[in-house]
Amino acid sequence: MGLLIAVIYLIFISLGLPDSLLGSGWPKMQTVFEVPSSFAGYVSMTISFMTIISALLGPKIIKRFHTKWIVIFSIVFTELAP
Repeated sequence: MGLLIAVIYLIFISLGLPDSLLGSGWPKMQTVFEVPSSFAGYVSMTISFMTIISALLGPKIIKRFHTKWIVIFSIVFTELAP
């Protein structure tokens, strides 16, 4: 039971990371990439678009792979992202 709660907690954290990191990380990203502030909108739209794509492809991916492996790889890829 404890492992299940830990996995659910990690899923919850990994799903919310892109949204919160854009707001807090944009000032640093803007200076590193030397782009205007308006580019934050493009990044936000890209995140939203990819969320829609993953929601549409979710059922096909779940049919092909076991849910456990999808969750594990999702968490690993989220944690490895720069």
